[in-house]
Amino acid sequence: MNWIIRPGWPGNLLALAAGALTPLALAPFDLWPLALLSIALFYVGLRTLSPGQAALRGWFYGLGVFAAGTSWVYVSIHDYGAAPAPLAAILTLGFVAGLGVLFAATGWLWARWLRRSAAPLADALTFAALWLAQEAFRSWFLTGFPWLYAGYSQLDGPLAGLAPLGGVWLLSFVLALSAALLTTLPHLRRRRLGAGLALLLTPWLAGLALHDMAWTVPAGPPLSVAAMQGNIEQNMKWDPKQLNAQLQLYRKLSLQAEPSDLVVWPETAVPVLQEFATDYLADMDGWAKSRQAALITGVPIRQRNEQGEQRYYNGVTVAGVGQGTYLKQKLVPFGEYVPLQNQLRGLIEFFDLPMSDFAAGPPGQALLQAKGYRIAPYICYEVVYPEFAASLAAKSHLLLTISNDAWFGTSIGPLQHVQMAQMRALEAGRWMIRATNNGLTALINPFGRITVQLPQFERGVLYGEVVPMKNLTPYLYWRGWPLLVLCSLLFGWALLAKRRAKTA
Repeated sequence: MNWIIRPGWPGNLLALAAGALTPLALAPFDLWPLALLSIALFYVGLRTLSPGQAALRGWFYGLGVFAAGTSWVYVSIHDYGAAPAPLAAILTLGFVAGLGVLFAATGWLWARWLRRSAAPLADALTFAALWLAQEAFRSWFLTGFPWLYAGYSQLDGPLAGLAPLGGVWLLSFVLALSAALLTTLPHLRRRRLGAGLALLLTPWLAGLALHDMAWTVPAGPPLSVAAMQGNIEQNMKWDPKQLNAQLQLYRKLSLQAEPSDLVVWPETAVPVLQEFATDYLADMDGWAKSRQAALITGVPIRQRNEQGEQRYYNGVTVAGVGQGTYLKQKLVPFGEYVPLQNQLRGLIEFFDLPMSDFAAGPPGQALLQAKGYRIAPYICYEVVYPEFAASLAAKSHLLLTISNDAWFGTSIGPLQHVQMAQMRALEAGRWMIRATNNGLTALINPFGRITVQLPQFERGVLYGEVVPMKNLTPYLYWRGWPLLVLCSLLFGWALLAKRRAKTA
């Protein structure tokens, strides 16, 4: 088995296969032990490689992760962006190959600066810190792509109880540490074996002990919810001829629905600028007030920014018994804005998708108010950013995410998306309402579990109850700072030890 740790194609192809195991550990497959196996194979494969060889191995691993886990990118480009199949395949390959560079950098940094074969337990800790740094960097670099984090595999796993302590970041750290330790323990001397076992078992036992611990308490009585799922085909969504039909659909679904405290429509359920739908929204506002309900809907908004420029925003607004408008801050590249748009617009239809010229909303926006409670809103992609989501959740009683996952088609993308929304509810200890155009529309409790949902690709109304919550989980209070300090200390320790070894 020495070929695993040697440079060359056999080890690189194994790294590719190991990376491809990652999505099998996540939704919809949820085979969480495969996350450990995947990371362990990657760790072993870097054991003796030079920095350059480790970078190549890391790139193959990353290619496997993203090629297998983000195949829905091809669906978006080909099926809804009208790109020919060969071009869609080339663009998708370029996308996943580019993301693979992040794992290449991980491999290079490990082999060049951090690896110390004489200190296996310290190596395991440092590798876990580097793994977490890679995930955190991926959530920030070029607006971020915080997808396929290892920690999401633990939503229904033994480590789930740790999520309110340190979020998905802590789960990823523990998984990487555990994977490294599992490959290390068989080679430890007896006097170090006890320490290694303690380091391995402690977080897993803690996760099990905290599995059903409630960190938050109700802030008031339950609120009834009616969430609308219109199931409108993506190719009809922005067709002007279909505008009235879509507006009447959501109006009809709402008027016929059971009386509820919160009526929620999905992202851009009103597929026209807010200023052109004032009469319609005023009518729905009057209806909601007559029902003593709050109506929350996605709608595109045009307004001037701080520089006086008139820009378009992806927004959500409240009518009826509530108030507030929120403008989306985390935009989807190519879907809502086009990087290098002067060079790319007009090249293929995909780069000219409707509503692909949105601007990012300003930071520090007020939360939505509905029925006397503060609601943290996340529009589509925003719910996958752990730290951003926590910053809003800490000020809220309820969480809300609205989305239009029709771009993903029948791929695994929407199922990965809802799993990340579940993790946000678990991290925050708050109920989440998830309203989507074509699924999954669901209610998620503070333990990250779906209590009720609508099937995908069906039109309907989801009924259920949510409970406003108060108090902060440790993660909402401290956020990622404790892990940042820990990882910085581990990096400093490794660099200092390596420098001393060279001068000894």
